[in-house]
Amino acid sequence: MAASKVYFTDLRAKPGSNLQQKLERIVRKAGIDQIDFKDKFVAIKIHFGELGNMAYIRPNYAGVIVRIIKELGGKPFLTDSNTLYSGTRSDAVEHLHTAAVNGFNSIVTGCDVIIADGLRGNDERIVDVQGTYCPEPKIGAAIADADIVISMNHFKGHEMAGFGGAIKNLGMGSGSVAGKRDMHATAQPKVTAEKCIGCRICEKGCAHGAIKVVDSPDAQNKLGRLAVIDYDKCVGCGQCVAICGSGAAEMSSEESGIVLNYKIDEYTKAVLKDKQHFHISFIMNVSPECDCWAHNDAAIVPDLGMACSFDPVALDQACADLVTAAPVLTTPNQLHTEEEHHHEEGCCCCGEHHHHDHECCCEHHEGEDKFRMLHPNTNWQVGLRYAEEIGIGQREYELVKL
Repeated sequence: MAASKVYFTDLRAKPGSNLQQKLERIVRKAGIDQIDFKDKFVAIKIHFGELGNMAYIRPNYAGVIVRIIKELGGKPFLTDSNTLYSGTRSDAVEHLHTAAVNGFNSIVTGCDVIIADGLRGNDERIVDVQGTYCPEPKIGAAIADADIVISMNHFKGHEMAGFGGAIKNLGMGSGSVAGKRDMHATAQPKVTAEKCIGCRICEKGCAHGAIKVVDSPDAQNKLGRLAVIDYDKCVGCGQCVAICGSGAAEMSSEESGIVLNYKIDEYTKAVLKDKQHFHISFIMNVSPECDCWAHNDAAIVPDLGMACSFDPVALDQACADLVTAAPVLTTPNQLHTEEEHHHEEGCCCCGEHHHHDHECCCEHHEGEDKFRMLHPNTNWQVGLRYAEEIGIGQREYELVKL
C-alpha cells in the first residue's frame, strides 16, 4: 500500500499570501475538492475552547473551510459534543454561549453551531463497529447523522492520551456524555501523597464529587491534608490531573492510558464509518494539555504550521514527528519544575551542571518525544498502532510541503 499523503505548509506569510489563503491552498492541493459535497450535511468537528483557554483554533480558519464547502454545494455546520467534566461546555446552553464568546458565530465562520449530543448530552446514535473495547460507541447524533465529516484539530499535548490531534478530536470529542463515560471508565487517576499540598483545587473542580481533601496521617504537607479519590464515584474524566498545580494527581498507570487510546480509536472508527472525511491539523500554540481546561500554559515548541490529509492516522503521525523534531521552548514549570531543573546530580535531561536557566540544554531536545516527557504515564504510539490495525488509516506517510 502506498504511503498516505500528508500536506504541510509553514506559517510564513507575506502580502498576497496570508495564513487564511495558505490554508485554502493547502486543503485544495490535498484534494478537498474531490469530495462530493453537493446537498450534503457536513459536520465540521472542532473544539470551541473552554472559557479562559486561548490556545484553541481561531474561528477565522473555520470560516475558510466553511466557504469552500459552501462553494462546493455542501451544507456545513460547526459541531462538538458536551463534556463529561464540569466547565463551560457541559450542556448545550453553556456550550453555545462559550462558542459564541470565543468567536464561533455565523458572522465570523459563515455557518451555525450545532451541539452534536443535544441539550444534556444524551442525544446520541449507537454505531456498531464490533470493537474489542467499545463494541457499540455512542456518538453525538448531529455528527452521526451527517453525510460528511471534516475535522479541524488543534494539535497539542494531552494529560491522558499523550497528545490530542485528529483521532482524539474525532473519537473523544464526538462521543456523547455517556460515550465519554465509557471511554474514561478505565482511566481513573491517582494521587501521589508526596506531591499533594492539600489545596482543595481538585475537590472544587470535580463535577462528580469523587475527590475529597481530608486530614490524613499519610499527608506530607504542613496542613496535614491529602486528596483522596472515591473510585465508586470517579468517572475518569481527568480534570483533577489537569488542574492540579503540584502534579499530585496523575494517571494511575501507563496501561490505563493505553486502553483509553484504544477506546478513542474505536470511537473514531464509528464516527467515520460509511462517511467521506477529511482532516486538518494546526500545529500552533502547542500547549501541554487539552483545550478543555480554563487556562493554557505556554507552548512547548515553536509554531510549526498547518497540515491536512484524508488519512487521520497518517496526519497524527506526521504532526507528532514534526513536534518531536522541533526544539523545546524554555518556559517555567513546563517540561521540568525548578527543583528538577537544577538538582544535585545536574540537569534532569542530560545530567550536566548549569549555572543559569538559559544555559540548560532543556531548550533543545530535537528528536525527543515531547509528549512522553510531559506526560510519562501516557503512550500515544500504541494508540496510532491500534488505529492502523482496525483500519482507520496507516502510519506510513509522505510529507508534501507547499
